[in-house]
Amino acid sequence: MKLYIFLIGIFCISRLPAQTLGGNAVFNFLLQPNTAQSAALGGVNVSAIGNEVGMSFQNPALLRDGMHQQVNTSFNAFLAGIKNYSLTTAYHVEPIQSNIAVGVNYFNYGTITQTDASGNVLGSLRPVDYVVQVMASKQYHERFWYGLTMKYINSNYGQYRSSGLAFDVGVAYYDSANQLQVSVVAKNIGTQLKTYDGGNQKEEIPFDLQAGITKRLANAPFQFSLTAHHLQRFDTYYNDTSFRASEGDNGYNDNTFTQRIFSHLVLSTQVFLTEKLELTMGYNFQRRQDLNAYDITSGLNGFSLGTAILLKKLHIRYATGFYQSNLFHQLSLNLNWGGRL
Repeated sequence: MKLYIFLIGIFCISRLPAQTLGGNAVFNFLLQPNTAQSAALGGVNVSAIGNEVGMSFQNPALLRDGMHQQVNTSFNAFLAGIKNYSLTTAYHVEPIQSNIAVGVNYFNYGTITQTDASGNVLGSLRPVDYVVQVMASKQYHERFWYGLTMKYINSNYGQYRSSGLAFDVGVAYYDSANQLQVSVVAKNIGTQLKTYDGGNQKEEIPFDLQAGITKRLANAPFQFSLTAHHLQRFDTYYNDTSFRASEGDNGYNDNTFTQRIFSHLVLSTQVFLTEKLELTMGYNFQRRQDLNAYDITSGLNGFSLGTAILLKKLHIRYATGFYQSNLFHQLSLNLNWGGRL
């Protein structure tokens, strides 16, 4: 009965009025992957079959008993000198047969010169964003898991500061015999607590209804995932008409029906070369379309790649992805204080 109520709650959330288009919400750093595995899978994945506590940061229903005492830490050397640090750890609470995890994702944008409207230098500032999360999950019968995440969000850009509170709710169906997992998660249900200018007009945060399916083949070393994001809205393309007009581009409506369908999808493949070596490739349709805007294109936009070395007590993962002629480099370490993974 509890699971049915949970599913009804997710459905009701999906029927809320459509949010603003990409770029108009605050706290968009919440959309960034916190681990190398998530980044390698295309940046969005809520159903991957595996044993890494960092993946529960994106979907609390992926938090499992076997992640007891796991610690995942990640560092991302992102574009333009941006640095991203993440840490997640989990515990299984036997008396209530539940799992609890705590995580943080922190973004440091470096030092920026601060000026007034006339360009006079007033000094410098170090803008940062971070989110602190508490996740909980519980098994329902044999194959279902459900989870809840509570987030405290903080953004600091010098004199402009904002904070917020949000929740994620997720459900996962896992068939271990057939190595199949299906998940649905509603992310970033919440509000600003404090606005940047101190006013009463609160801005929206980036709500996202996601669903995913992952299948590992029985007789071949492959695992495939298909993830759909922003299911609460059909058209996900951001349209800044003023900027497009200044660039001489009025072709927003050139996006076809098929393009708008595929903009919701992320495809990924994991190849298990040996018990200790894994390769990953992801393809994010919307990222490719956004990066190919105007007359700047790259054949590799939207692709992400990753590799993993899986040792008994330590899993090392690396991910990279293509942003025009630039690459990011994300490294994650996953270990268990209690012994083997």
